[in-house]
Amino acid sequence: MLTSVITSSCYWSADSDMAKNVLIVYAHQSSGSFNAAAKDAAVEVLTAQGCTVQVSDLYAMKFKASATPEDINGEVKNPEHFRYAEETKLAWEEGKLSADIVEEQRKLTQADLVIFQFPMYWFSLPAILKGWMDRVLTLGYAYTDERRYSQGLFKDKKVVLSFTTGSLESMFSADGINGDMNVTLWPLQNGILHYCGFQVLAPQIFWAPSRVPKEACAAMLEAWRARLQGLLEEAPLAFTPMDSFDGDKGFQLKPEVQEKHANQEFGLTVGTHLGKRVPPSQMRAGV
Repeated sequence: MLTSVITSSCYWSADSDMAKNVLIVYAHQSSGSFNAAAKDAAVEVLTAQGCTVQVSDLYAMKFKASATPEDINGEVKNPEHFRYAEETKLAWEEGKLSADIVEEQRKLTQADLVIFQFPMYWFSLPAILKGWMDRVLTLGYAYTDERRYSQGLFKDKKVVLSFTTGSLESMFSADGINGDMNVTLWPLQNGILHYCGFQVLAPQIFWAPSRVPKEACAAMLEAWRARLQGLLEEAPLAFTPMDSFDGDKGFQLKPEVQEKHANQEFGLTVGTHLGKRVPPSQMRAGV
């Protein structure tokens, strides 16, 4: 079975009587992995609360990772100089995207919460998951020049990166050999997810499950189960609003915003740090 679908109603907050839909995009080859256990825990807990949960198991689906002209049904506009973003935008508008992309976009459109569950590969995503993002988050559907970042098309959706590492937490610290995990996650959380407008929740990081005792793995899964109980009610991470930047001057931070933060200890975000200390706000909310 390529996609797991569990259906019922879910009521997450007093101000909403709409059923909540969850999409888990899962990227691991083994059903016996810690990532599989984390995915299964999310399905179990969220289903028990009455949510509609869909799982896109990318390896089981044999999801194509490469972005190619084959993602478009019919002829492309400019075969001599194929430009993926522009061609897929046109194909999306004309209903000519390949069936696998259309299906994943359908799931994403329905989702109130998206969980990406994966092992961190080379400080980033497995190729199959990066391919999902490359192919599914097409221009026009997921973003435009006018609708991105805090004004993005997915501003009503929440998202969380849930992943395992091969390295211990100490190695991903500000003085660790791998460097600050805040910095590692910036391209993913800001450059992909926030860029499309998602409300990005604090990441769920399972530190080196292959290196710690079974009891520690069990404790990490229990902490995840506890967090899942109120995941959709969590406050998102803080990112600098798009209107803080001057579009007429290359989207540079406006002088009045810089002046306001001139005497602050930390920069605005991991990326827009103003030459100050990197803030911890891209790891946990409310900091």
